[in-house]
Amino acid sequence: MAEPFSVPVTVRGYETDVLGHLNQSVYLQYAEHARWCLLDKAGIDQAALIAKGVGPVVLETTIRYLRELRAGDETEVTCAFTWGAGKTYRVEQRIRRRDGTVSAEFVAVGGLLDLRERRLVADPREYFRALATDPGVFGL
Repeated sequence: MAEPFSVPVTVRGYETDVLGHLNQSVYLQYAEHARWCLLDKAGIDQAALIAKGVGPVVLETTIRYLRELRAGDETEVTCAFTWGAGKTYRVEQRIRRRDGTVSAEFVAVGGLLDLRERRLVADPREYFRALATDPGVFGL
């Protein structure tokens, strides 16, 4: 199996809490950043999504914090989509230090929202396939 998509992120000092650890809310920002980078790699930008009348939404996120991160730590944030039948998909992500130590694991349930109807589209895979120049990045 191929390695999942990943993007490097260096922990910045202003993202840490009083204990010197990466603030818990910033983990979510790193995960979101990786998802948007994956979309970009697939050839999809926000303008294309808006023009198509859809936008990705996160419906649920579970995070497991495993090891602390501190200012200056170099990490990579992975991102892999898992497709099932229906309106939703799963995104599995990890934040790991360059030495391979996993700092956090995420499982998110997402969907693609019809911006006019304000409801999830029936098959998000088809939208991503149609919009992407490289749908393989999504595992499609």
